[in-house]
Amino acid sequence: MKKLNILIFIISITAFAQSPDASIMKAAESIEDKVINWRHEIHKNPELSNREFKTAEKIAEHLKSLGIEVETGIAKTGVVGVLKGDNPGKVVALRADIDALPVTERNDLPFKSTVTANFLGAETGVMHACGHDTHVAILMGTAEILAQHKDKINGTVKFIFQPAEEGPPPGEEGGASLMIKEGVLKSPDVDAIFGLHINSGTPVGQINYKPGGIMAAVERFVVNVKGKQTHGSQPWGGVDPIYISSKIIDGFQSIISRESNLLVEPAVITVGKITSGVRFNIIPESAELIGTVRTLDPKMRKLIIRRMTEMAEGLAKAYGGSATIEFQSNTAITYNDEKLTEQMLPTLKQVAGDTNVNLVKATTGGEDFSYFQEKVPGFYFFLGGMTPGNTEAYPHHTPDFMIDDEGMLLGVKVMSQLTLDYLNKK
Repeated sequence: MKKLNILIFIISITAFAQSPDASIMKAAESIEDKVINWRHEIHKNPELSNREFKTAEKIAEHLKSLGIEVETGIAKTGVVGVLKGDNPGKVVALRADIDALPVTERNDLPFKSTVTANFLGAETGVMHACGHDTHVAILMGTAEILAQHKDKINGTVKFIFQPAEEGPPPGEEGGASLMIKEGVLKSPDVDAIFGLHINSGTPVGQINYKPGGIMAAVERFVVNVKGKQTHGSQPWGGVDPIYISSKIIDGFQSIISRESNLLVEPAVITVGKITSGVRFNIIPESAELIGTVRTLDPKMRKLIIRRMTEMAEGLAKAYGGSATIEFQSNTAITYNDEKLTEQMLPTLKQVAGDTNVNLVKATTGGEDFSYFQEKVPGFYFFLGGMTPGNTEAYPHHTPDFMIDDEGMLLGVKVMSQLTLDYLNKK
């Protein structure tokens, strides 16, 4: 009987240790309506990358009202808040992206965006078509809860509200890389960083995660092919850059299908644009190919980029022309530190429920949160935003994209508890 009582005691202690902080959960529930209202206001007033002026003002005003130390104008329109707990310890950063997209909304919502803007010379609607409005609202709510519970914090919390995740306008710097360049991970130095992304295709209440690469490195590439112009009726009189381009495109696909070990991770090469020629009966002098490379493994990334360079140059030469290829990195691999993921996984399960936390495969989408993870250990996960019972959801970056408000409460709870559990772990 004595041994049984000891066993029951151990089980009880373990169960208690694995329970989320009741006061934090209650605080999150008490501000759910505020979080929803913030999201509606931000959704109704979206701003494009590096132009998030009013959004930044709203964030800064809220953080200041909580007594949080605030710095604005980081990476043009970014906002950073620093909250020091009552006890010393590590520094954890929480990140939310704040920019919208040049998409005209089709949803019939009370808080529908009717904002328009000039994007690359064209008039377009502006919409939070990727859920960044919910990310802002979730982190604002998390900041309010943690500011009210400083006595529970052993260390410091940095709230990073990042502009231009979707990419700065041409000719401008922006996003996570510029925030890092301007010292966002310093003074105080960040030990770890957490981020989330709401997902229109995952039911409310669910969380998806993966250790290691969870989102792809994204490269933009441009191939310039040089040939020799001639009459379309006499191809032997010149060198056809269009024909060479077709060989290069075909060759690129063989890198994926025949040279990349897809048992390690998936990879994608896509040519999205071809420009060449002016007339049906003229073989032109040049052609331009523009596309993207998506990789989830650093070694595969190096291999694919090297082989694309060799193949573009070699195939062009073999057919009598020449080619150059340039790469522009848009994001690195969103790589979840394995140890940090293992450490924080119990928190996800405690808050969301064990059966609601799912190990998933990687996605070939990209996220510039990855640049933070190159500097400090990071953990990034997906939060369900689809109305329960739905069988089909509109994709991100589309005019019909929609997120259920109810998905945000779990986001606030998880981000708050992750912060406390990380900082208070001995």
